[in-house]
Amino acid sequence: MSKRQFIVIGLGRFGASVAETLYSLGNDVLAVDSDEEVVQEISDNVTHSVQVDANDENSLRALGIRNFDCAVISIGSNIQASILATLLVKELGVKHVIAKATNASHAKVLYKIGADRVVFPERDMGVRVAHNLVSSNILDYIELSPDYSIAEVISPEEWHNKTLGELNIRARYGINVMAIKRNNDIDVSPLADNIIEPGDIIVAIGNIEELNKLENLVK
Repeated sequence: MSKRQFIVIGLGRFGASVAETLYSLGNDVLAVDSDEEVVQEISDNVTHSVQVDANDENSLRALGIRNFDCAVISIGSNIQASILATLLVKELGVKHVIAKATNASHAKVLYKIGADRVVFPERDMGVRVAHNLVSSNILDYIELSPDYSIAEVISPEEWHNKTLGELNIRARYGINVMAIKRNNDIDVSPLADNIIEPGDIIVAIGNIEELNKLENLVK
């Protein structure tokens, strides 16, 4: 799968989490904030980081914003700035815009001006949003700690019609399969002779680095 181009505007905890995770998954990420110190802090963990006023149309245009596949607007408590930035990136041609909202009224306005998706940081961790953006096969992603997470993924094609024993997932991928979902059934703690079928949903736990490799299999 080719690299995708993301721009993340607003580098608070949520925005920084989205930007760094998208970059760690192999995407090109431009991180933008009005605070020079914040921009410097994230510079080693994204493709590029720049200090820009996201409410300045000319500054955004100069970034070549229409070339990005997706914009994530993660401006903090300044609702007016958040709304204006969302409006500008849509008008400048970004096809998919995701915006952070602080409350239901804020969310309603963001949708009305063209946001494709609105998230609430309390419900949608930055990491989870980033993983869902990268692959439609990643159904859910829950960060347990800085090192370990649970991912829910559609079974990779190369696993189909093979048993867990044959796949030797723990040894080959460094992850543990906690459950297999098939239709409306959930098999918790599946055995080695369980066969993976097309359409199965795998619930796996493991080191974030190893789970990223699993995600690359299912893209």
